[in-house]
Amino acid sequence: MADILRVNNLTVNYGAIQALQGISFHVQEGEIVTLIGANGAGKSTTLNTICGLLLPTAGEILYQGENIVGHPADFIVKKGIVQVPEGRKIFAPLTVRENLEMGAFTRRSKAEVQKAMDAVFARFPRLGERINQLGGTLSGGEQQMLAMGRGLMAQPRLLLLDEPSMGLAPILVEEIFDIIQEINKQGVSILLVEQNAAMALSIAHRAYVLETGRVVLEGPAREVLANPEVRHAYLGE
Repeated sequence: MADILRVNNLTVNYGAIQALQGISFHVQEGEIVTLIGANGAGKSTTLNTICGLLLPTAGEILYQGENIVGHPADFIVKKGIVQVPEGRKIFAPLTVRENLEMGAFTRRSKAEVQKAMDAVFARFPRLGERINQLGGTLSGGEQQMLAMGRGLMAQPRLLLLDEPSMGLAPILVEEIFDIIQEINKQGVSILLVEQNAAMALSIAHRAYVLETGRVVLEGPAREVLANPEVRHAYLGE
């Protein structure tokens, strides 16, 4: 299987602080790969650098074989990489429809936008029911669905998910993770950052464990889930 994404020796500095210290990993076509680690391990920094929001001090990010380092974020979205950010970051004063339209800036025609929106409503029926409701009045779970729906409007080939379960009730977490698996089964590769290590490892194909900006463990998700150190550090066992 070919790599859709390959990160080689990526280093990112915040001033004097080295947030990423030469990490390397890859995502193959059709995979769910998860990055797990404690707060401050470098997970969100990794996603923001892939998206073009941060400029690395060293290393390369190869998307379908092309080094995308140095390209602006809108170029990267048009290439097919879309991030659903931590904290959802929906536009609270805008309606559900308007939020989704914000995610469709790469679409060229009204017909394409409508087709993408219909696909989002098929996946998230509750958003269709609330199409004219303001984003800020939605529940936490509905806001996460809206953030994911907005990301899907750009029809990504690689979806970057940053803490999709944050702040959600357990039953909603299960629903969101079911949806992530459905999106993946339709051919979208996924790079998942998630504090809920047990849930992330239960749906991922492969996993990387980050500690203070370094990859300290990698392998098939089942093997990482079974690792005693991982179970102690991230699963409370």
